[in-house]
Amino acid sequence: MNGLAPRIVMDKSSHDTRSLLAACLNGASQVVFFRRTLSHAVLVALFLPVGLWAEDRLDSSVLARMDLEIRRAIEDRKIPGGVLWVESKGAIHHRAHGFRAVSPTKERMTVDTLFDVASLTKVMATAPSIMMLQERGKLKVDDPVSRFLPEFKAGGKDSITLRHLLTHTSGLGRSLGRTPDWSNREAMINELCAEAPSSPPGAVHLYSDLNYILLAEVVQRVSGVSLDVFARKEIFAPLGMRDTFFAPAPADFSRIAPTDRSGRIAHRGLVHDPKARAMNRASGHAGVFTTAADLARFARMMLRKGELDGFRLLRADSVEMMVRDQTSSAIPERRGLGWDIDTDFSRPRGELFPIGSYGHTGFTGASIWIDPFSQSFCILLSNRVHTNPNGNIYALQKALGTLAAKSIKGFDFSVHGKGGAESTPSRKPRLSF
Repeated sequence: MNGLAPRIVMDKSSHDTRSLLAACLNGASQVVFFRRTLSHAVLVALFLPVGLWAEDRLDSSVLARMDLEIRRAIEDRKIPGGVLWVESKGAIHHRAHGFRAVSPTKERMTVDTLFDVASLTKVMATAPSIMMLQERGKLKVDDPVSRFLPEFKAGGKDSITLRHLLTHTSGLGRSLGRTPDWSNREAMINELCAEAPSSPPGAVHLYSDLNYILLAEVVQRVSGVSLDVFARKEIFAPLGMRDTFFAPAPADFSRIAPTDRSGRIAHRGLVHDPKARAMNRASGHAGVFTTAADLARFARMMLRKGELDGFRLLRADSVEMMVRDQTSSAIPERRGLGWDIDTDFSRPRGELFPIGSYGHTGFTGASIWIDPFSQSFCILLSNRVHTNPNGNIYALQKALGTLAAKSIKGFDFSVHGKGGAESTPSRKPRLSF
């Protein structure tokens, strides 16, 4: 299989056969079935109707433009390569482009490449862990942080709640006044808890990893296990996300997209973020490795309001809390509990997905945007920091978001209002779905 060809993987927990077969007819060159086999006759019987249905759902000419945008970014050396996944009601476009490594030797990108997704950790692991603990009666998102971290009271932070951390409205800055020893977790948490906020809680939106480092500490103290253990047991394994973890096994290193380098050695399986790296990878703001296929499973769970393949991970009301605007009307930016709705980071929404859709980006070159109105999502996984720490994919993310919406046939996004930040007020009417 060459690096431009898609590969669809179905494991024993993948029951969405219609989606799988739609993806196959949308250009997949390989189908790999683990612990489940389908006879040739069954495949032939199922392929034709699904293929026609999938073709009716997504515009292949627009999808080709998305592939072209990624190839242009590769030619311009913005990224060495990337994996694209567009899905709408079971119709799937899945492509790998370019190279997952260009130094010290070139390696062709494959659709099953594992990526360090950086801040997608916040929405894939940390925020859902908090929501699960709320469902179990262990905490409430409006509880003060100091209820779980008594040392956090210092510096007038008594009124900061878990909701403030989840929405990046705690008032904490992007970095600590003093640089702590991140490898000494106890000392680092003490330093963080002693930090004075730069503004009152709920007054401004300031995106900060510190919020999610604190949330991971809350998860550990409430559940009794570290975030990586909790997420693996309670989120990734139940959802059948077999290629998602905080600490990849050495056996998986060969298909990990490397990030930065130490001399001529490219980092594989070692989280790019220096804070998460020092914290032994069990951090709330970064550290998760995953594939496009696993991230797509997570997106389907979100679109289905907490359920996937008959398994309910979260209650529907918990998912709705996560994806609805949870910030004060005095704040121009809109955040859900973890998810980005309308901020300066909302590039992957593009110009058509409406306010009310949601997503997130990751520093290493990952992004996802989910639209509940059209039941669609767009994923781009790349390692833009590999050999070029300044690789800029802002324009690519926005272009792909716009084209993903354009590729969906028969859906009028104007009914839900324009998504582009340039054409709408800074604070738009709240939408429900």
